[in-house]
Amino acid sequence: MLIETGAKVRTAWVIDSAHSVIEFSVRHMVVSTVKGYFRRFEGIIHADEDQPENSQVEAKIEASSIDTGDSKRDEHLRSDDFFNTESFPYISFSSTKIERTSENTADVHGNLTIRDVTLPVVLHTTFEGQLIDAYGKQRAAFSAETEINRKDYGLRWNALLESGQAVVSDKVKITLHIAAVKSE
Repeated sequence: MLIETGAKVRTAWVIDSAHSVIEFSVRHMVVSTVKGYFRRFEGIIHADEDQPENSQVEAKIEASSIDTGDSKRDEHLRSDDFFNTESFPYISFSSTKIERTSENTADVHGNLTIRDVTLPVVLHTTFEGQLIDAYGKQRAAFSAETEINRKDYGLRWNALLESGQAVVSDKVKITLHIAAVKSE
C-alpha cells in the first residue's frame, strides 16, 4: 500500500506481532532483574525509503497482555497500582521525528502514552535487514531500546526492603525486536 503525502510517497509496513517481541526489564529487590513481555500489540510503519527521516511509526499495545511469567505479579501489574488496565487498556507510541545516526541506525523520537500520561521518548533503533520470505512477502526487521522512569507515567507503587531500598527500580529498560511485512 502506498500513501501519498504531498510529494512524498510512503510504503506501509505492518508489524508482524507473531514474529516480534516487546520486552521490558526492571531491577527487583536490588540484586535481580525481572523481565516481562507484552503479548498483544499492533503497529504500522509508513516508510519513506528514500528519506527515512520522513517515515512515521504508530503502535498500540494491549496493556493487559503483560506477561512476566508470574500470574500473581501480572495481576498486580494490571491493577491500579501500576497499569490500571480496566481504565487504560492501551499503551501507545507515535513517532514525531526520525534522525538517522548512521547507515543502519536512527533515533526514533515519539510520544509514549501509558495510563493517561504522554511523554516524549527516543527509541535507539537499528535496521537489522530485509528479505523476501518463503511466501513471497517482503519483510524487514528492526531492534530498538529506550529507558523510561515508570513513576513519570503514574506507575508509582513500591515498597521498601529492610535496607531501605526500593523493591522495584524506577528505571525500566524497554527492548523491541520488530518484524514488519510490506503491505500490498
